[in-house]
Amino acid sequence: MVSRVTRVGDGVAGATVSVRRATARDARRLTRLVRGSRAYEGPYAPMIAGYRVGPDYIETHRVFVAVATGAVATGAVATGQAAGNAEADAARTDERLLGFYALVLDPPELDLMFVADAAQGLGIGRRLVEHMTDEARGAGLDAVRVVSHPPAEGFYRSVGARRTGTVAANPPAVMWDRPELEIPIPVVAVAVAVTDRGGSGGAPLS
Repeated sequence: MVSRVTRVGDGVAGATVSVRRATARDARRLTRLVRGSRAYEGPYAPMIAGYRVGPDYIETHRVFVAVATGAVATGAVATGQAAGNAEADAARTDERLLGFYALVLDPPELDLMFVADAAQGLGIGRRLVEHMTDEARGAGLDAVRVVSHPPAEGFYRSVGARRTGTVAANPPAVMWDRPELEIPIPVVAVAVAVTDRGGSGGAPLS
């Protein structure tokens, strides 16, 4: 899944954006992305305080990252990832992390999904959901559960999730109720071309 960001001022203008499987070497910068997310400021901060995305977690679950390559990053994307963390990016100096997701297969759940603050509004979240849907379909799933950060419920509904319930608060880490949703995984119909023995073209079946 590859595309190009063309909007000026987003910090990755002109870069190619792709989604790849995360590796254990990505653990530190995924952890930084989670802990530094402005979506969890204020009353939501306790939920991610000390949170860690470890190499073992990455190797156990289906974790994928959206990255920008092929252009020199500017602005907040470059500054936020470079300041004081050069060692973590040494292995992938041509990449800028835009976001990531983690899919747990049993039971099926979108356990984590974060988009970098500087990459908000670029369609990265939708791209990650599309990729996750393909992964889930390939694993034979028909739906994926999401326990949403309350401000993100509207986003999940916009990509097709439906509300299924509420997960009660669990103090002191989680002081608020959270919406529970489900993302349906549609089956993709495959057209099959049938050709008769005489060689004439057959009509596709649906």
